[in-house]
Amino acid sequence: MSAGQGDWSTFSGTALRPPPRLYGVPVLLSFSRTTRSRPLVRAVISDDKAVESAKTSPLDQKHSNGSSDSSSKQVKAVVTIKKKMKENITEKIENQWEMLMNGIGRGILIQLISEEIDPVTNSGKSVEAFVRGWLPKPQEHDNILQYVADFTLPSDFGRPGAVLITNQHAKEFHLLEIVIQDFDGVPIYFPANTWIHSLNDNPESRIIFRNQAYLPSQTPPGLKDLRREDLLSIRGNGKGERMPYERIYDYDVYNDLGKPDKERDLARPVLGGEERPYPRRCRTGRPASKIDPLCESRIEKPHPVYVPRDEAFEEIKQDTFSAGRLKALLHNLVPLMAATLSSSDIPFTCFSEIDKLYNDGFILKDDEQRKLGDNLFIGNMMKQVLNVGQKLLKYEIPAVIRKDRFSWLRDNEFARQALAGVNPVNIEILKEFPILSKLDPAIYGPPESVITKELIEQELHGMSVDKALEEKRLFMVDFHDMLLPFIKRINNLPGRKSYASRTVFFYTKTGILRPIAIELSLPPTPSSNRNKYVYTHGHDATTYWIWKLAKAHVCANDAGVHQLVNHWLRTHACMEPYIIATHRQLSSMHPIYKLLHPHMRYTLEINALARQSLINGGGIIEASFSPGKYAMELSAAAYESWRFDREALPADLIHRGMAVEDPSAPGGLKLLIEDYPYAADGLLIWSAIKEWVESYVEHFYTEPDSVTTDVELQAWWSEIKNRGHHDKRNEPWWPKLATKEDLSGILTTMIWTASGQHAAINFGQYPFGGYMPNRPTLMRKLIPQETNPDFEKFMQNPQLTFLSSLPTQLQATKIMAVQDTLSTHSPDEEYLGKMNEFHSSWINDHKVLQMFDRFAAKLGEIEEIINERNKDIRLKNRTGAGIPPYELLLPSSGPGVTGRGIPNSVSI
Repeated sequence: MSAGQGDWSTFSGTALRPPPRLYGVPVLLSFSRTTRSRPLVRAVISDDKAVESAKTSPLDQKHSNGSSDSSSKQVKAVVTIKKKMKENITEKIENQWEMLMNGIGRGILIQLISEEIDPVTNSGKSVEAFVRGWLPKPQEHDNILQYVADFTLPSDFGRPGAVLITNQHAKEFHLLEIVIQDFDGVPIYFPANTWIHSLNDNPESRIIFRNQAYLPSQTPPGLKDLRREDLLSIRGNGKGERMPYERIYDYDVYNDLGKPDKERDLARPVLGGEERPYPRRCRTGRPASKIDPLCESRIEKPHPVYVPRDEAFEEIKQDTFSAGRLKALLHNLVPLMAATLSSSDIPFTCFSEIDKLYNDGFILKDDEQRKLGDNLFIGNMMKQVLNVGQKLLKYEIPAVIRKDRFSWLRDNEFARQALAGVNPVNIEILKEFPILSKLDPAIYGPPESVITKELIEQELHGMSVDKALEEKRLFMVDFHDMLLPFIKRINNLPGRKSYASRTVFFYTKTGILRPIAIELSLPPTPSSNRNKYVYTHGHDATTYWIWKLAKAHVCANDAGVHQLVNHWLRTHACMEPYIIATHRQLSSMHPIYKLLHPHMRYTLEINALARQSLINGGGIIEASFSPGKYAMELSAAAYESWRFDREALPADLIHRGMAVEDPSAPGGLKLLIEDYPYAADGLLIWSAIKEWVESYVEHFYTEPDSVTTDVELQAWWSEIKNRGHHDKRNEPWWPKLATKEDLSGILTTMIWTASGQHAAINFGQYPFGGYMPNRPTLMRKLIPQETNPDFEKFMQNPQLTFLSSLPTQLQATKIMAVQDTLSTHSPDEEYLGKMNEFHSSWINDHKVLQMFDRFAAKLGEIEEIINERNKDIRLKNRTGAGIPPYELLLPSSGPGVTGRGIPNSVSI
């Protein structure tokens, strides 16, 4: 090292490490011989080299002369760090040491980067300092610490636009924000909410931009290189296994669901590619399976699946979900339940056994109780009660039967849930007769349904089918073509018996929807041409019980399609590519990144957990839903008909024939069934999001060509289509991205999917599915036919036939526990229209903040409208004796299983 630079080891002692590198480029720190504790002013990055300014450091001048240069200014940076709320002894000792190092200026190095160019280096001007201060200043939150770094800025420094953070501690820390106080009379905010890796793990410094939004063409000259370099660091090189401390976003296929190395029967096909199209997931880079080189090796709990570091659950969420809930549920509870119930998995034999789940719960032995530990569950899932030395695990009574234990038996409740239940997105208008399949008749038999006009007219009390079609009174939930190709394989699985189903509903003049016919189909066989059965409700006891079995089969199909297609595929899996592309192609200072950021929270982490424990081979979903080991293949088959343009709520309602365009109606749509709670409330939320997004886009894209000339935005949309949804890249229905209107439509669809759509189909899972007879997730027997030996058993005890067709006791408790977990709001949930107190400085734009306030106020008004609707006795799908109100699209909620609340993101 030259004489002018001094000796690094003398300055740092043995505690500090070699000079930091920024994206592989050394940052040259210069020190005066007499003041080795103070860095010189400039250490700047210019493309592939670092250049040290030869100018004298104002910091050195201040130190050596006892006063600062009159042409410089003193500024103070307040660094806010969040530490764990619950620390063990080792962590507390480590934190005390880190506080000491920070206090003496040997822990965190900060560089301020100006928005202006240094003519000597042709990069942003820079000053550096270590954070100092022996003790952090107390805050309202015990786990929030603050440190200070003092800077002396030359008079021509300009406005700071970025900071570079180098963490010289042995472990990472969580940076909330940095605030430059009193810069020209106002503070400058650098919001972060990010993990800063240790220099031990990665020599690159982290870049944090201030909270000013810039389109690429508006980037200040001093920040252009950093903007590009930051994006490059996030993309990675597509090679190697990702490490937990990294924040690299890349794509891969779903090749990690099976366990071929463990057991041949747990091998699963790769999803993604020509044979089985599917959205892409976040790449982890784990080694290939030993048995199947196309599959990635598995990593099992409690070891985490890689997600970029900032995507991981924060501590409160971890306590709620990972440590306290899912790990206990999947790792401890299920085996204990199996032992408690008996060595053989038995069916329910009477309804009182189901009631005991809520009234009595499970009694666990003392040794089982110890295995569960003190952190088994929190929230509403199961109340833990100590009773005579034993732990009692009791389920909450689900909302659907809380006020009326027998509501699930009624036809009108069966129909109501198609409009106001947890899966209200499959009902569609019936446009013509006969009902025809689009499947290959050479394989699946004649395309005509056995639901005929004559049969329908018997249920219409004098109205003809043609008249009912003309008046738009016939509706259908049709799973026939989706499920029939899988039925033979499903029915060969032990304990699984399914049909492909169609259900026809009639919408009465009194505004009541009622089911009038159910068709259940099996694949044709050489020995039997009769593979389609049609059922109506009837009035005698035998027909009544068979009708109830037919409805149960429909509910099981509905539960599977809901979970695998409408919930997992259309929200979780399809959102993941949007999130990956947003991080890879949009700078954190891009206005669209800032808009989307709240709607990406926790999604990659929850999806990774799902791949590890829920949708994996042998996982909970396979064990608990009809398709079994073919569950994800069914999801992939459904993706073939997925279209981005139909994920917009209005487009979806129009496509299903549930609404028509009407300029005079609110939102420009008129619902065919006015009392369609999901659609009616959803359109209010959609319109509010659309108004907010349009005003936001209009604010930033002021020129006619500003969308087409935004290079980051165009790369973002191209990557979503060509890499994130690679198997759909050539579809003609992808929206263009040429105008502000195009952009607003795309963003509104994404935000709706992450917020309102996911909330509507997720948080009602336990309220509706927690009572298994209402919504069985699988059926274990076909409906007995008169020629079947089991028919006589059915006639003697139809209740036992019904209950033994439902999931077993162990299957039921498994899925009830999972549904409760998935229906739970974490205490740290961030809801639509609400701003986290730690993120209040997300953007430096008063007009945008005013727009957001208007959006928040609009959501408050919508909440009042929904509450009033739930009191309107004319709306029978929301009100009535024992009917739970429709609250799934109420924006706000508290923690727990509440059946309401719209989080910003797919966070559970």
